[in-house]
Amino acid sequence: MPGTDAGHRDAAGVPVHRLTVLYDAGCPLCRHLRDWLARQRKLVPLDLVPADSEEARRRLPGLDHGRTLEEITVVGDGGQVYRGPAAWIVCLWALAGYRPTAHRLSTPAGAPLARAAVLAAAKYRQVARGPEWSGDRGGRAHGAHDGWSYDPATGWTFTGRAPGQAPSSSLPPACGGDCPAPD
Repeated sequence: MPGTDAGHRDAAGVPVHRLTVLYDAGCPLCRHLRDWLARQRKLVPLDLVPADSEEARRRLPGLDHGRTLEEITVVGDGGQVYRGPAAWIVCLWALAGYRPTAHRLSTPAGAPLARAAVLAAAKYRQVARGPEWSGDRGGRAHGAHDGWSYDPATGWTFTGRAPGQAPSSSLPPACGGDCPAPD
């Protein structure tokens, strides 16, 4: 599978019985995907571990843990290391309802879609983490700090104020007056 790194031994031919998924605990998208993975029926058990954590360093002492925060990394119990699109594909492969999708994404026709998904997730992480994490590259995410709140049932709502502050405006930022303001 492209994107795998077998390390110092021939892990490519070793069967996978368990996977460790290293996710960025500081990223809202990564936490959402961790929760989604946890709810799925699995054909291969997944251990969901925060990247660059004490637990990750204890479990995987030979891994470059700084790199695990830069791109999704999944490690098989036989020493296989999957990064980027291959890591997403192996996560889907481990799930009962998504193994056929994983097989399609691992083909030459599906690989561009897997790569696009990983690049989109990386861009989201960059924006969500803010300029202090990876440098300001032009995007900005709204959140509670500027008056937005999120409810899984209803989506994003502009309240006009950050927690503990008086309303600053009745319109969302950059609305231009065309957006309906909350009551």
